[in-house]
Amino acid sequence: MKIKIIGTESLGVRGLSCVVELRDRRIVIDPGVALGYQRHGLLPHPFQVAVGRQVRRRIVAELAEATDVVISHFHGDHVPLVDANPYQLAAQQVVPLFQEPRLWCKGTRGLSSNMRRRRNDLAAILGRQLPDAEGQTAGPLSFSMPVPHGEPGSRLGMVMMTRIAEDGEVFVHASDIQLLNAEAITQILEWHPDVVLAAGPPLYLRLSGQLRTVAWHNAVRLAEGVDTLILDHHLLRNEEGPRFLKELSSKTRHKVVCAADFMGRRRMLLEAWRRRLYREMPVPEGWHEAYAHGKADIERYRDWRGWHLDD
Repeated sequence: MKIKIIGTESLGVRGLSCVVELRDRRIVIDPGVALGYQRHGLLPHPFQVAVGRQVRRRIVAELAEATDVVISHFHGDHVPLVDANPYQLAAQQVVPLFQEPRLWCKGTRGLSSNMRRRRNDLAAILGRQLPDAEGQTAGPLSFSMPVPHGEPGSRLGMVMMTRIAEDGEVFVHASDIQLLNAEAITQILEWHPDVVLAAGPPLYLRLSGQLRTVAWHNAVRLAEGVDTLILDHHLLRNEEGPRFLKELSSKTRHKVVCAADFMGRRRMLLEAWRRRLYREMPVPEGWHEAYAHGKADIERYRDWRGWHLDD
């Protein structure tokens, strides 16, 4: 089994997209990408836009080779959108790539009205049904019943987790659980995974002390139960996330990392660094509107602090 993480906050974008390669399967999970549309009153910096475009292209390339596509839920950083903004992956771009792979999708239970609409829109443009995979097992793939998107009862609805097994090795993709629900952690541990990729708690939202305690206890419990825990996504939208990871790592003999660490890459916490980006590379007024209409490019924004972006 080979696990390749494509797009997460530590890799410069919003998302939790990855590819799992088995002997005869290539499984793409959550083929979506986004950039926080507004942070600190600022639109995505053009360097972020350049990174996002690069990640979108990688997702498209992986979809072209996919045997299976898994969609954990229907937020715009996890799935191609019919109404994508300039920084997301447009469903129109990938319609041909969704015709051959097997689809494994979050069902309609626990979906917010917005997610339900996006699910219906995607099915319509693809011209095929999006099957409800919740609770199913098929070959190397197993899927959870709906679990909360973060705190139970949240208006954000519910998500589906994925287990993939081959030759005694088990990987779990725990999308957007945010470590805020003990039952989701129990389900993961009952699957006996070796590697878990999960969304950590959204510390940037100034969680209450009680929720922080819940997240911490669940993080320790999960870290103690798996060989490699990869925490990313919501956790790394501000500078507090890396400190959470470091402290958690000190509490266990197991491996606790973010996606960039797991992939052997330098951490690129661009959403957390957005104000710094604007200070160091000023953006002319009107750039985003011009970019949205194809009248501005990213050529002058490809280099920053030792990163050089190539297409």
